[in-house]
Amino acid sequence: MSRGRLRVMLGAAPGVGKTFAMLEEGRRLRDAGKDVVVALAETHGRPATSALLDGLEILHRRRIDHRGVGLDELDLDALLARAPAIALVDELAHSNAPGSANAKRWQDVDAILEAGIDVMSTVNIQHIESLNDVVQQITGVLQRETIPDAVLRRADQVELVDLDPQSLRDRLSEGLVYPAARVDAALSNYFRLGNLTALRELALLWLADEVDVALQAYRVEKGIDAPWEARERIVVALTGGSEGETLLRRGGRIAARSSGGQLYAVHVTSADGLAEERLRRSSVTVGQRCWTGHEILRRWMAP
Repeated sequence: MSRGRLRVMLGAAPGVGKTFAMLEEGRRLRDAGKDVVVALAETHGRPATSALLDGLEILHRRRIDHRGVGLDELDLDALLARAPAIALVDELAHSNAPGSANAKRWQDVDAILEAGIDVMSTVNIQHIESLNDVVQQITGVLQRETIPDAVLRRADQVELVDLDPQSLRDRLSEGLVYPAARVDAALSNYFRLGNLTALRELALLWLADEVDVALQAYRVEKGIDAPWEARERIVVALTGGSEGETLLRRGGRIAARSSGGQLYAVHVTSADGLAEERLRRSSVTVGQRCWTGHEILRRWMAP
């Protein structure tokens, strides 16, 4: 029996629409004649998401009593016995209740894959183990539930469910993400515009890195040595301030990750040229050559 395929919907933050996208795709596959079962979906009471469950086969959850509290978890044994072609399993980073077969849901998913069942799941960028400290610096919140990077990198397909930060805040304000009592606190804390923008950038960078890894693996597998034009072009906007060197160095690191990556910097000075000297002092090393801000700008402007 061949191992099942794992497809993950990746989001930058709660509320971007990962579960909605998973259920929508599940319905499409069901309509195409595939044997699809909703093993576990967390709709959080969102009407539009809940509506997508209509007509789909839903597996009953397993009830676990923990310290007098009843907790509903994925019924792994029932799912393996049902053996559908595709199982929808929400929230990959979830920690199972004590008494479950596995401590983490991603371990349940691994067992499902081993049984030859394809799995579609969801996860947010803040739950990726290697980014845990970065997310804490951005949001001030330590994520207790994490998933090892290796688990996500083994996925056959990772798709970004993207929503721009302001649209997500609008959804939150309209009560489409959390109950009304939680909206104000969420908007002024975790869901601040700056936080969401940084988390979105993290998600985009993580996925871009995965694309680079996949491309390199393909080239090695096929024995391709000739350079391809699929390279990154990084543009750094310089204000002329002291942060210029930091921005150039960061851009240089990004460009250096891909073979033949190009780095450009753009700076607009005022008519009096007061920012001129500060820009001249900014420099970055790319490969074996050190480019000043003006040199990079000249290369960008060259015909």
